[in-house]
Amino acid sequence: MIPASYYQDKIRAVDAKTEAQKIAFSPLTFQAARALLELGVLRKVSDSGDAGLSREEIAGQCGISLYGAGVLGEIALGMGILKLRGEAPALTETAPAKKAGGAEDRAEERFVLGKIGWFLLEDELTRVNFNFTNDVCYQGAFELAESVKTGKPAGLKVFGDSWATIYEALSSLPGRARKSWFEFDHFYSDIAFPDALAIVFGEAPGNVPKRLLDIGGNTAKWAINCCRYDAGVSVTIVDLPGQAAVAEKNVRAAGFAERISVRPCNVLDSNAVLPGGADAVWMSQFLDCFSPEQITGILAKVSAAVMVETDIYVLEPLWDMQRFEGSAFSLQAASLYFTCMANGNSKMYRFGELTAAVERAGFELKTAHH
Repeated sequence: MIPASYYQDKIRAVDAKTEAQKIAFSPLTFQAARALLELGVLRKVSDSGDAGLSREEIAGQCGISLYGAGVLGEIALGMGILKLRGEAPALTETAPAKKAGGAEDRAEERFVLGKIGWFLLEDELTRVNFNFTNDVCYQGAFELAESVKTGKPAGLKVFGDSWATIYEALSSLPGRARKSWFEFDHFYSDIAFPDALAIVFGEAPGNVPKRLLDIGGNTAKWAINCCRYDAGVSVTIVDLPGQAAVAEKNVRAAGFAERISVRPCNVLDSNAVLPGGADAVWMSQFLDCFSPEQITGILAKVSAAVMVETDIYVLEPLWDMQRFEGSAFSLQAASLYFTCMANGNSKMYRFGELTAAVERAGFELKTAHH
């Protein structure tokens, strides 16, 4: 499903140069978009509808200076976030020229929301990705080149130097960063849960799991959903001690302490042994947290803990299996988070990369649902 544009370079040189300028200024334009959102400019312009707002109205309604409204409005035009109301003026050789940027020009300008601005303001995927980038990745991304050279998450030091990976730091991240991290993580998994539950508990009616091992169970969302979906299933969650403590708290609050147990464990520890006896194993957005070699090692431990007939379920967003270019780009960009912030050696995988790493541990792919 890789698009033809990845192979063809048909863009005109002048357009390629424009795109290069967007990249050159992207840290500034990202923060401009953040300011437009946080200062309420996009919301106010959106609420104005087709009438739009002048610079003076934006300044007054958002409590910012006329200068601030001007620089944000102008870059928003360049980014396609805002548009000017009305029709573009016709240019003729005989039309008298106005002095550019004068008060008369500004008085005629009224800003309305563009389609890109609407997605920044209203689209959940864009909101989650934007907040995650700003609150978790933005400062640390400066160390991306160092991370690529060393294979270590060099950007993680913006949150402290006590951790080798971000997963050990999750419970200690600043509140805004922690909130954005979990919203990002849950967005990409939660939307798949309804379909996934039907597959795990309904694909083979005679083989419905009664003992499910949830590796990388995080906040216990999947385990709780399983218990609500099927009254006969019990779940064991395995995760790092910090996440395990959060999962245990959430399990008790949901009323499933008798059916969901939590086991603190670092699966990369050479001495770690996974609980046995499960007739199904679930890993949701877990394997992308590891290098291919580590994935194979983890699956070898899974193999040692399960029976031949045990089904292994892996839920992962794969960038080469996406229907839309924007979806694939989101996942390719998320890989950079793993490089500079998370662990320095994992990514959002292609379908073939992930299955190969799993199969090297002795497993065989039965079915794939994309």
